[in-house]
Amino acid sequence: MINVNKKNLALSLCLLLTIGSLFSCKKFLDQEPLSDITPENYLWEESQLGAYAIDRYGILPSHGNYSFGTFGTDGNTDNMITPSLDNKYIPGQWRVDATGGAWDFSNIYQMNYFLETVIPRWQAGTITGTAENINHFIGEIYFLRAFEYFNKLQELGDFPIVKTTFPDNSEVLVEASKRMPRTEVARFILSDLDSAITLLKVTAPDGRKNRISKPVAQLMKSRVALFEGTWLKYFKGTAFVPGGPEWPGASQADNANYQFPAGSIDEEIDYLLGQAMDAAREVASSVQLVENTRIIESLNNENPYFSMFSAQDMSGYSEVLLWREYNRSLVTHNVPVMAQAGNYAVGLTRGMVESFLMANGLPIYAAGSGYAGDDYLADVRANRDGRLHLFLKEPGQRNVLANLSMGTHATEIEPIPRIWESGWEQKYTTGYTIRKGLNYDAIYCNNGQGYTGSITFRAVEAYLNYIEACYERTGSLDGNARTYWQQIRERAGVDADIDKTIAATSVAMETRDWGAYSAGQLVDATLYNIRRERKNELMAEGLRFMDLKRWRAMDQLINNPYHAEGFKLWGPMQSWYNANQLVYGAANNNAIVSDPQRSEYLLPLEIRSNTLSYEGLRWAMAHYLSPIAVQHLLITTADGSPASSIIYQNPGWPTTGGSPAIGY
Repeated sequence: MINVNKKNLALSLCLLLTIGSLFSCKKFLDQEPLSDITPENYLWEESQLGAYAIDRYGILPSHGNYSFGTFGTDGNTDNMITPSLDNKYIPGQWRVDATGGAWDFSNIYQMNYFLETVIPRWQAGTITGTAENINHFIGEIYFLRAFEYFNKLQELGDFPIVKTTFPDNSEVLVEASKRMPRTEVARFILSDLDSAITLLKVTAPDGRKNRISKPVAQLMKSRVALFEGTWLKYFKGTAFVPGGPEWPGASQADNANYQFPAGSIDEEIDYLLGQAMDAAREVASSVQLVENTRIIESLNNENPYFSMFSAQDMSGYSEVLLWREYNRSLVTHNVPVMAQAGNYAVGLTRGMVESFLMANGLPIYAAGSGYAGDDYLADVRANRDGRLHLFLKEPGQRNVLANLSMGTHATEIEPIPRIWESGWEQKYTTGYTIRKGLNYDAIYCNNGQGYTGSITFRAVEAYLNYIEACYERTGSLDGNARTYWQQIRERAGVDADIDKTIAATSVAMETRDWGAYSAGQLVDATLYNIRRERKNELMAEGLRFMDLKRWRAMDQLINNPYHAEGFKLWGPMQSWYNANQLVYGAANNNAIVSDPQRSEYLLPLEIRSNTLSYEGLRWAMAHYLSPIAVQHLLITTADGSPASSIIYQNPGWPTTGGSPAIGY
């Protein structure tokens, strides 16, 4: 990161970071400069703009060490779980922090500094370099500010809209900390993305899709608009939308009679879903899906769809819009090792696996589906949706086809699921593991230092966004939506007759999938199948919790716990294990697996009764948004009382540190 080497700017940054990290300012100022570059001689030429922008890319998701990378992000959802349950599913355990949290402006500050410095110079024509590249790098910053603001929108909802850096004036900074209604934040994000779309090139200057491009911004716009449009639809009439009953934003005089920009909440929903459709269509109509040849064990890219997720160079895959490149001698990660083993203990749930259709387009429970059952992993995969057949692992499959001797941490042959392991590096949490991210060349498993690429944005999401936005907006599927859906299913190896699937679907049989619900009620069969398609196509790609939140898909857990299940351990597959690997007993501290009397399926979170997850996953309404740490409330109040802060707390959360959501 380039250090803007001025004490007053540093102090402004310290003040703006969480509008209250005054305690750390002196320490910050006492540090030696990170660079001798000063604002007066920086950001005057194309290369400097490009370098500043690329240095902000760290906010984008990417692989890392000691994890399953982006493929593990969906852990702690109904799709995938880990051995440790997140406190958000244990009401009373998630508590208001004293400090920290998502109320942070450090990344936003970096974007704002760039824009307020560069835009006047750009408008005056004083920046040297190629005009198209200068425009592009400015567009990247608009995109990155939008991306960071979208993170805030998802986690906190209402949030201050900060477009500039501020002087060293506490009154000004406190005023700037006022939260804006979430709809205004969403509109601000869309505006930034519109600016990015205008400025960005269709093909980024690097030519390898390692930098943001116009299609990436269009895809992001569709994601944001769909998120906010569906959030408003499913939280309408609650404190989680502006103007709703007990909406805390009404405590601010400016919001007392809040009006949606489009007029009403329904008109705002329609506008947002229309924006989502328009932006998604721009991508879906111009980017072709990668071919799936359905070949599994192939070394030389015989199946581009499989190889796309684990290639060293992803630039040649049409569907990959943005990816991060790694280097064996510079930056590496552990994903290839984990993909050949237990996915770093991130296991698919039974609900995830059973959501996949049969290849003939029928749900597994439908008459004539041909479902072989789940006594063995081979049965689970038989005649299923090609994505499950391709990515769900079973014992005996080959994981290495080249350079075995170079893979110090490679797993040549897929073993029986190692459910008895305690260490995350070897543990198969649910018995169900995936092959996404697996590369057949063991060179990427040498000393655990993998350097395959990681996908940041994939064009198929635009197809899915359009389908969903269309149906949510109109209650039907237009020609584009049907075409996109059929293309996805044909690529997956599933009968493309959508109507046959919908007719055979009983949503009441799909309740292990949280996407079957909105606001505690089952959705209709068409909408469920749209959500199912999204769930299956984007399996393990890090978007699940975002979707569950915007659908309001966890209300049913408030009163009815969810028991996360894995594979059918207590059937014929139990013969794979010896007695020492199948120790159970709720009161036995040495228990390894769940009691067969509780379920014939492995219950990874319900092995011992002294664990908080033993009674299943629960939810609290307040958990749809994160609480704001007390520190930020204290420093923006005149009388020292958090309750009187200019920053109001999120619905259902108290203003005292260490406290759970109200009522728990």
